Amino acid sequence: MAKVSPVSIKYMIHANFLAEGALEKPDVIGALFGQTEGLLGSDLEMRELQKEGKIGRIEVELETRDKKTTGHISIPTALDQSETTLIAAAIETIERIGPSDAQIEVEKIEDVRGTKRDYIIERAKKLMSQIHGSSDSREISNTVKTSSRMAQIQEFGNEKLPCGNISGNEVIVVEGRADVLNLLRNGVNNVIAMNGTKLPESIRELSQEKQITLFVDGDRGGKLIIKNVLDNAKIDSIVVAPDGKEVEELTGKEILMTLRKRIPASRFSFRENLHERGYDEKENNLDKSDKNEDENPIKKIKLMEEDKKKLKKLSDNNHGKGKAILLNVNLEEIKKVSTRNLINTLKEIREKIYVLIIDGTVTSGLIGFAEKAGCQAIVAKNFASVDTNMELLSL
Repeated sequence: MAKVSPVSIKYMIHANFLAEGALEKPDVIGALFGQTEGLLGSDLEMRELQKEGKIGRIEVELETRDKKTTGHISIPTALDQSETTLIAAAIETIERIGPSDAQIEVEKIEDVRGTKRDYIIERAKKLMSQIHGSSDSREISNTVKTSSRMAQIQEFGNEKLPCGNISGNEVIVVEGRADVLNLLRNGVNNVIAMNGTKLPESIRELSQEKQITLFVDGDRGGKLIIKNVLDNAKIDSIVVAPDGKEVEELTGKEILMTLRKRIPASRFSFRENLHERGYDEKENNLDKSDKNEDENPIKKIKLMEEDKKKLKKLSDNNHGKGKAILLNVNLEEIKKVSTRNLINTLKEIREKIYVLIIDGTVTSGLIGFAEKAGCQAIVAKNFASVDTNMELLSL
């Protein structure tokens, strides 16, 4: 009799039986072979299938109690799904085992290969954790690329400032060595660091020869650096990292997206430092691109007590909704947006905004965007500490 190889087993038929009398295991095996004979044709005779190694050793477990026998039958097969289900259905037709009436019911057909796959996956996980000093090809490639880029770091000027390849016409100036490393790691090579907040003489001289883009952290320190550099060097463009983030921690995608949003230094100087530098838009000849060309700008209006009561009511109704309400000069609602989308709305909106009512804490970055949009007052519960000419009302 041929034996089915454990390797070739595909399915396991699990069946339970109940017999009205005491039985032995040979009785059950004999019934399986004898009473299914001829049911499914010669190709699916269980005895022949076992000889050919397509059905394995049939296991029987039984227990006799109170003149009744209950048990479990396990039949391993190397047949396909349809043939296995036919065998399972055939053994349910058995009505007698030995001298006793009996009933067999298939409990389930188990895909043994699925169990093997689960074992393989779990075992592979354990083996993977035990591997030392091995890396996949992508990791090796990234390591080589990173090492290559790190090798590109150079020094410039008497101050020995860390930099990449700054031989081209455009140069990006960042704060420190870690920023240079991060930009090199992400494929931005034309970069040089100031190594602090004070502008080195080498960069001042460099700014007379090349187009300089200043790339700073998105915090208060970054804004202070912008003021210092703009006062002491010729800067063409300004780039500020997302609010609260440092250049050294940006991903490659964030670096490229931020660089695309660079602002001409003249416009940044006008918009961000207008009041601190003592400029008056009407008294200075500013470039048209920096002016508000609207012939009817918003008039400066002082909020009266009645206005503040109206704003407080609107703010109270808006509390807990995560919304921002944009109001015009007549304190009429222009638009209501999610606070998460407020900055994008302020960038794109063309209508004149007079008051913003915001549910939540107002950050310094949001205040800056509100000023750019021409807003004159913000109503909220909490504000970041920042210098601004807008009215910040906590009603």
